[in-house]
Amino acid sequence: MINDLQTSHATEQDLQPGFLIRRLHQIHLALFAEECAAFNITPVQYNILAVVARQPGLDQSHIGEEVGVDRATIANVVARLEAAKLLKRNVGRTDRRQKLLSITARGRALLSKLDEPVTHAHERTVAGLAPKQRDQFIRLLADLVDAGNDFGRAKLRLK
Repeated sequence: MINDLQTSHATEQDLQPGFLIRRLHQIHLALFAEECAAFNITPVQYNILAVVARQPGLDQSHIGEEVGVDRATIANVVARLEAAKLLKRNVGRTDRRQKLLSITARGRALLSKLDEPVTHAHERTVAGLAPKQRDQFIRLLADLVDAGNDFGRAKLRLK
């Protein structure tokens, strides 16, 4: 397949995994923005809301690990979600430095409205692959993320 691409208009640089992954990420962000335009939310904000909804009461740093974002980013995004009244931060009872997160009713309502457009954005991202290829592609991406997890600024806790 790569040999076929090399004979077309693609250059050797275009076929580098980092370049292709970055480009696919750009494409997914554009599709997500298009599908979710009415909700004014980013993929990271959506992921944080979804994790907090599934695991209420987790502290901010653990949420960052679940989503794969660093401490500064999680703090910034959570502050914006709290200002929008989608999340609530509570100080930990045993450790006052902890920020325990819970989703608000407004946040739950937003997540419910986002189910269909987010799913559609993800489906459109891999629509160029046959269904069997999609499953294999996702498994391979997860393997790559897991294998390279120690090299990222923030670790991602994969299930």
